[in-house]
Amino acid sequence: MNFVFRALRAIVVTVVVACLGLAIWVYIVSERRLNKIHDMTVTPVAARTDSASITRGEYLFQSISCTLCHGEDGGGAVLQRDRFLGTIAGPNLTRGRGGSGWQRSDIDWVRAIRRGVRPDGTSLIVMPSEVFTHMAESDVGALLGYMRQLPPVDRFVPASRFGPLGRALLAAGKLNILVAPKTPRYEAPAIPPRSGTIEYGRYLADVSGCHGCHGYGLSGGRVAGPPGLPPASNLTPTGIGTWTEADFRRAMREGKRPDGSAIDPFMPWEVFRKMSDADLHTLWLYLQSVPSKEFGNK
Repeated sequence: MNFVFRALRAIVVTVVVACLGLAIWVYIVSERRLNKIHDMTVTPVAARTDSASITRGEYLFQSISCTLCHGEDGGGAVLQRDRFLGTIAGPNLTRGRGGSGWQRSDIDWVRAIRRGVRPDGTSLIVMPSEVFTHMAESDVGALLGYMRQLPPVDRFVPASRFGPLGRALLAAGKLNILVAPKTPRYEAPAIPPRSGTIEYGRYLADVSGCHGCHGYGLSGGRVAGPPGLPPASNLTPTGIGTWTEADFRRAMREGKRPDGSAIDPFMPWEVFRKMSDADLHTLWLYLQSVPSKEFGNK
């Protein structure tokens, strides 16, 4: 009997030591990744405060994807709160109580947008800098100008953080939502002509995140992020098949496919529905121009 108790005790001790060792490893590796300093070199861009730029900045803020994380009023929003995975939230960008982003300098904002880093060089979480790095300087300046004059919103939003499961997935390389390591260095050219050109449609697909989820080949597949995210659809002619431009516009405006079925709400159509008819037409022209691919090649 004593032998059995000793054996059980040895097993329990071994399991406890192994779990403790695993927890220490998870903490060390995740902390190393969270605190890594990344390249912060960017070309300075100044906020544009003329009326035309403010109007352009508001359009970009409201119709591209800023409101998805920061809310339509810029006062911040919680995207996910889970005790095990963690909290993902967009901070309050206004001058109201709880706001902090407005205190940043223009260069801090450009680093966040173009490089996905905080002022201290550590990586932001979820911020789609790998998409916004393609944004032309004039649009970045317009966006900064609009954000600078956002009305104050009093809202305290919790900081993004990882829970124990989130840290474990991060340490194991299974949660690819630290954005700085996957943001390429890219000096965006001037905005292509907007008069219904395929080139401008490609630019919109870049800065609105189409390529971020569906891939640069637009054939869809797995999306980086927490477990359970739906795969991105195939947007090449192979995937959308007999869709018409009216079908595409309905999908972007109402979140419905041609057969009336609902598109998964992970697809931010409620943001994109604010795009102008002209921009949706230009996006459609671009989709029609890409080569056909089978699903999953991105």
